[in-house]
Amino acid sequence: MARITASVYTSHVPAIGAALDLGKTQEPYWQPVFQGYEFGKQWLKDNKPDVIFLVYNDHATAFSLEMIPTFAIGTAAEYQPADEGWGPRPVPKVIGHPELASHIAQSVIQQDFDLTIVNKMDVDHGLTVPLSLMCGQPEAWPCPVIPFAVNVVQYPVPSGRRCYNLGQAIRKAVESFDEDLNVQIWGTGGMSHQLQGPRAGLINKDFDNAFLDKLINDPEAAASIPHIDYVREAGSEGIELVMWLIARGAMADVAGGAKPKVVQRFYHVPASNTAVGHLILENT
Repeated sequence: MARITASVYTSHVPAIGAALDLGKTQEPYWQPVFQGYEFGKQWLKDNKPDVIFLVYNDHATAFSLEMIPTFAIGTAAEYQPADEGWGPRPVPKVIGHPELASHIAQSVIQQDFDLTIVNKMDVDHGLTVPLSLMCGQPEAWPCPVIPFAVNVVQYPVPSGRRCYNLGQAIRKAVESFDEDLNVQIWGTGGMSHQLQGPRAGLINKDFDNAFLDKLINDPEAAASIPHIDYVREAGSEGIELVMWLIARGAMADVAGGAKPKVVQRFYHVPASNTAVGHLILENT
């Protein structure tokens, strides 16, 4: 059967993608950010998955205010980098895995989660920046990717508990797929940041690191964080952290297995007025 071997967590700040694309990674401002991903890049080479299930949020690119799915799974064979107003990022197209994606959709919907099935869409920085951080600038991404978009932009947004429970349903779906596949699940977005209003530029290091502690050692507590706490403590865009709970809910210990191994933890402030977090957990 297929299995989830690890979860990867990372911010997906658009300015990080621009810094990469424009060759600014060694500039003093950006160098500490990219240095924090050197371990992860080597780890991914040493632990190359067959498929990445990548949880992210669309930024009004594939979905507009005319249609806003809470959870949407990509089942296409490939996805082009989106033009977000300044041309598509110069990155490879994303190759999908329609068979596994369709199986996950079937299984998760039968577990009473409503998913929107997307057979065609472009993918924006929410998906491509995490791939760039972990893979560098290759001619092709190292494996197929299943995009899983979560609405954390237009209210109402899903709760952390709903996302955590969804991760458990995704794990069951993957494990019921009748093919020997090494699957990684990535949760992206966050950490604390606010892009507008009187609190624009808000960063809360204490909240971010407490969240990382909970995510590692007490995911039930992380899943129980009320929505208003994300907004109050981590800024209006801090709610993106609920996407990390989908990845965490898919880990083996949540279903009674062994506690995952922490192989990387990184946190840096600032990166374009945003806190950057990165974590890698391996199932043992």
